[in-house]
Amino acid sequence: MNAMIQFLNDQGTTLLYKTWEHLFISITAVLLGIIVAVPLGVALTRFKKAAETVIRIVSVIQTLPSLAILAFFIPILGVGKLPAIIALFCYSMLPILRNTYISIKNTDQNLLEAGRGMGMTSWQLIYKIELPLAVPVIMAGIRISTVYLIGWATLASFVGAGGLGDFIFDGLNLYMPELILAGAIPSTILALLADWTLGLLERKLTPTTTSKQSELA
Repeated sequence: MNAMIQFLNDQGTTLLYKTWEHLFISITAVLLGIIVAVPLGVALTRFKKAAETVIRIVSVIQTLPSLAILAFFIPILGVGKLPAIIALFCYSMLPILRNTYISIKNTDQNLLEAGRGMGMTSWQLIYKIELPLAVPVIMAGIRISTVYLIGWATLASFVGAGGLGDFIFDGLNLYMPELILAGAIPSTILALLADWTLGLLERKLTPTTTSKQSELA
């Protein structure tokens, strides 16, 4: 306990900076995943023949060891935050893409027919019917990706990206448990806070009728 207090006194500013780095790497990768995976998931519902192949390819990428992905990008992108963000982006894709595809694909056809009967275009059907109804499932994928990526971002230290992983690996190399805890505890807290925050966002974005149906179910 005394060692931890002494560490906070000596390294408090560094801890805050490493926490910011860790959060920046994780959130940037998740945002890239959302920007790519959500439109791609919607598009795949219109090109169902390609859907299985694309999701399978993304699933294969997900099974590759994270260190292998990081090492793959070093010769191409060098070291630093960029290869770490790109590697984590690859890992963020599957839950968001799969959840988007499944939720859009399973939209109630009666609602879509009603929309078409009202003269809605394909874009209006997506924006006003399909996406709002799919929000809970899509947000579940985003929450899973975010929590996983905050944990995996500790490995970004291997490519010089910084973050809380620096403390963890320094602690392992120097046999200093306080350094390991200084990296592991904030990383866990960030993951819990991110999950809680996204849960609140999900409830705000979910249409009222969908929320009530979920509660009754």
